[in-house]
Amino acid sequence: MNQNTARGLFLAAIALAFGGGALLHFPIGTFSRAGAGLFPLMISSLLLLIAVAMLVRARLVPPVPMDFNFRNIALIMASLGGMALASLYLDMAVGIVVMVFISAFAGTTYSIKRNAIVSASLILVAFGFQQLLGLNLPLF
Repeated sequence: MNQNTARGLFLAAIALAFGGGALLHFPIGTFSRAGAGLFPLMISSLLLLIAVAMLVRARLVPPVPMDFNFRNIALIMASLGGMALASLYLDMAVGIVVMVFISAFAGTTYSIKRNAIVSASLILVAFGFQQLLGLNLPLF
């Protein structure tokens, strides 16, 4: 299978799973009075749009053979586990830093400065979700 096609199909499956779950289990509401399912439905709709664009693009570019890098898959899984453990025993900000610094080993280059910037940006987004949307995130 073509790697580009597989990416598009995988993203479409994720979008349909989350969008379907939002439609089936949560009220959508309206834009003036949003229900719990409106935000996941909007995000999954955007993901589905990106997936369709990826599938169309996969038909236009030369095919790339499938390649699984198990080391990188293990690093990403370890970063998610590390974030969960750090968030559970310390706080979520430390968990975000752990996730970024471990997952960066899966990249082609490693930059401490870039990781610090990404970590700070993600903590700011989480802080915005906590303060502006009222989400219960144990950041600090």
